[in-house]
This record gives sequence, structure tokens and C-alpha cells, in this order.
Amino acid sequence: MKNIKIEATEHSPEVDFNFKTNVFSLSGESHFKEVPDFFGPPINQLKEHLSSHNGVNITFNFELIYFNDSSAKILMELFEMLDEAAKKGSRVVINWVYDEDDGNTKEIGEELGEDLEHATFHLRSI
Repeated sequence: MKNIKIEATEHSPEVDFNFKTNVFSLSGESHFKEVPDFFGPPINQLKEHLSSHNGVNITFNFELIYFNDSSAKILMELFEMLDEAAKKGSRVVINWVYDEDDGNTKEIGEELGEDLEHATFHLRSI
């Protein structure tokens, strides 16, 4: 499967999905109208990858400065997918990195992490 690397813009995040190493990351800002169109192809490729790779080590790094409600829905979907992969036997580590002065992003990360049943969640400030 071909890796995905999308550079960040003023309104869209950097997407770095490395399917060979199973290290995935989203960083930057995500607040634009075309959120489903933007995330659709990478998420579909990730779903396909996760469904065919059980028992592997997976790391997903979230380092989002700001995101809108549409992006938050995508984040919830990603957390559910990753937790499901962990349920099926993969070792999934989710790193939520937030600015120490941004209590809102920290709180959202905590809420998303609380819903995980199988994946390991780390909250880290920078």
C-alpha cells in the first residue's frame, strides 16, 4: 500500500500515513468546509490497511492545534477504528499532543481517550 503524505495548509492538516511502519499522524489545523472530501481517501485506505493487518504495532500521533466540528467527527471515527484494530489483536498506541496553554484541545483529547477500551492512550503537552 502506498504511503500518504499531504502537506499542511493554512486550513488543512498535514497527513502522514506510513503503511510500511504503521506510524500515522495528523498535525496542524483542520477547519475547512471540505473535511469529508479531504479525509475520505486517506481514511478509506487506513480502514483497508487495518482490516488486513492484525497483530501489528500501530502508532497514531495527533498534534492538532485547532479543528472544527466536522474535523472532530473525523477524529471520533479514527479513534473508533483504532480501538477496533486493538480489539482485533493489534497493539495500538494513540498519542494526543496539545499545547499546554490550550485547555480545550486537552479536554477533547481526554474525552476521546476515555472512550477507548482496547487501545493505549497517551496525553502529552508541549
